Amino acid sequence: MRRFDAVVVGAGPAGSVAALVLARGGARVALVDRRAFPRAKACGDLIGPRGVRLLADLGICMPGAGRLGDMVVIGPSGRKTLLPALPGTNYADHALAVPREKFDALLFEAAVAAGAHPVHGRVSGLLRGHQHVDGVRLAEGTDIRADVIIGADGATSQVAKDADLVDSKRVLWGFALRGYADAAVDLPHIVLWEPHRWQVFPGYGWIFPVPGGGANVGLGLGLRACRGASRRAGEQFDAFLVHLRRQGLLPPSRASDPPMARLGGWLKLGMVGTTPARPGVLLVGDAAGLVNPLQGEGIAQAMASGHAAADAVLARGPGCADHQYRRYLHAATRHYRANAPVHAGMISHPLAVSAAGRILTAPLIRGAVAGAWGLYWNDLASDALPGQPRRLARGFAHIVAATGSRTDSAQWFAQTLGGSEHAP
Repeated sequence: MRRFDAVVVGAGPAGSVAALVLARGGARVALVDRRAFPRAKACGDLIGPRGVRLLADLGICMPGAGRLGDMVVIGPSGRKTLLPALPGTNYADHALAVPREKFDALLFEAAVAAGAHPVHGRVSGLLRGHQHVDGVRLAEGTDIRADVIIGADGATSQVAKDADLVDSKRVLWGFALRGYADAAVDLPHIVLWEPHRWQVFPGYGWIFPVPGGGANVGLGLGLRACRGASRRAGEQFDAFLVHLRRQGLLPPSRASDPPMARLGGWLKLGMVGTTPARPGVLLVGDAAGLVNPLQGEGIAQAMASGHAAADAVLARGPGCADHQYRRYLHAATRHYRANAPVHAGMISHPLAVSAAGRILTAPLIRGAVAGAWGLYWNDLASDALPGQPRRLARGFAHIVAATGSRTDSAQWFAQTLGGSEHAP
């Protein structure tokens, strides 16, 4: 195959947006994916407010998407808190509900329409030049040569592995299972669930509306570096469905009901343990670990990082793009640097998380903190409009950042991105 300016490995939201921006900028780009589109993904099917703004900036419309505003959190004791959808200076006041099967296919088609060259195949490794990476090799033996590789191939990225950009002992893993139910829910619900009293599940469950009817039901499990405990999500999924029925969010089960079909997927949280760039190789989306360590959102971050990586290639050229991309990540991952240690601590201290969940959803507390909780948890505080929620959220962010400044994760970020704002 002819040589390309860039090859993007993985055509999910991160990869397709990267290929779209590169192609619109006049670059010759190959977009490689091992799966044919449309294809399903394990996801809650929600595009957050930053993602909504980015889609608008790219001129991409999502026909049939459901518009969602406020979100409900159900605490460990069953109390509910409404987190209001607040507008920001550069993000929308709502999210979009759209199945990933449809969403990813539309982005892929937009990238191809812009001029990206689609390649159906599995990348088995990187091609090495004299002093740099020179492309990728497909499993069937085909070589695709390019000046820069953008790894958008998910949490278990082959590109990241072959480029030696992952420290497996540091990675914060997550695992999620989702299925679809015949149920009517008006608002997205996050469920802090206790399988046993005062022993909160190390993650959270959800039930989100699906456009056209039905609900997306899922259970996300937070882990550390060891992925063996991921089986817990599958082992306790049915018990979680029982809990949703007790909350009135699912209809009573019937003996004739077939088991809910489930799809699972890995998450790499908070970027910890993944070096996101080196000369000739940029990692975006889940491959870079760009997933909110508090609540697992990754679609908006994936698209934004794909856009930023493409901008860096177009502006600086393949050889120097990693400097500009690191500067972007230095600014974009402040929330991750502060809250990756929080994620690790929550896994180790379920009793403390149960107590915090009860306090935040208590009648005298929830109304005062709901707006700030929504901003902070969803990483929206930095660009929120002035007001009490922003003040509370930013104040809490400063406390968390100061508390975690000496943690192992903070030191890793300092070594990996610490001087990026001064990079040439």
